[in-house]
Amino acid sequence: MSSRPVILSLVVVVYDMPEQAKRTLHTLSPAYQRNVDVSDYEVIVVENESPRLLGAECVMGYGPNFRYVSSNNRASSPISAVNRGASEARGRMLGLMVDGARLITPGVVELALLAERADPEAIVSVPGYHIGSELQQRAVNSGYDSEVEARLLASIGFPEDGYRLFDIACFSGSCVGGFFRPYAESNCICLSKRAFDLVGGYDERFVSPGGGYVNLDFYTRALETPGSRLFVTPGEGTFHQYHAGITTGGIRDDARERFMDEIHAEYRALRGHDFVLPTREAALLGRIPPNAWRFVGQSARQWTRAGEAPEETASESPSG
Repeated sequence: MSSRPVILSLVVVVYDMPEQAKRTLHTLSPAYQRNVDVSDYEVIVVENESPRLLGAECVMGYGPNFRYVSSNNRASSPISAVNRGASEARGRMLGLMVDGARLITPGVVELALLAERADPEAIVSVPGYHIGSELQQRAVNSGYDSEVEARLLASIGFPEDGYRLFDIACFSGSCVGGFFRPYAESNCICLSKRAFDLVGGYDERFVSPGGGYVNLDFYTRALETPGSRLFVTPGEGTFHQYHAGITTGGIRDDARERFMDEIHAEYRALRGHDFVLPTREAALLGRIPPNAWRFVGQSARQWTRAGEAPEETASESPSG
């Protein structure tokens, strides 16, 4: 690699999802991301211990800018892993992906670097989607699984053109209000390392499986950073792959409702109030490919329904 200083450090947390993680890492690789130099960014993969490890050799094979950090943490929670990855980062900007089963579109790194050049305290929020025609925690009830998803990905020739992911996806629960309303979280958020340190990183007092509301909590606190400027990328996305995650199909029906109540209660206990959507105004950044135009239309329809709740709620799927 070049001796040029790294600008962006992408931290990806992986746990017991090797096939999904391999696809994710490909979308972060220099072979897939467009209009960027390999020396401008690094990818730090932090893997929590599980029976199905990726391992260093696999991770390093995606490019000279990939690094592997093994964690002895056997828990499914990503919290300590993402903080560990951030502590290892060399870039002045961090990109945080607490779920290693997320595919990203080919312009995410380019726009993060562009935003950082425009404003060193930029926060870039990449909208979230689920692969499939409906939220995966609902789709599983009609047979959605990894095999169905694999066929969907094959139908668009993935990974040949990453923007075709929009053709087989729907907004995630936390972004269902569209581009013109606040998000509950981002599963690919980029911000200065200074801002990350200022808010204290991810709060390790969240102890629920999967981290509960920790990603939503971090997103809200990050947006309150003094001097920051929020950008949203309507032409780029992060797409959740099915892997029986705890809030996206791993548990169902009454068990899921009980779990959601438990993580709501955990958030209230830690913050002293119920979770509310952040209201920070955002600037839109980047071009919008034709594949994403239908989501612009959905966003506009949600906006014109001012005063009404979106079709889903942010609490429908933490980290989903």
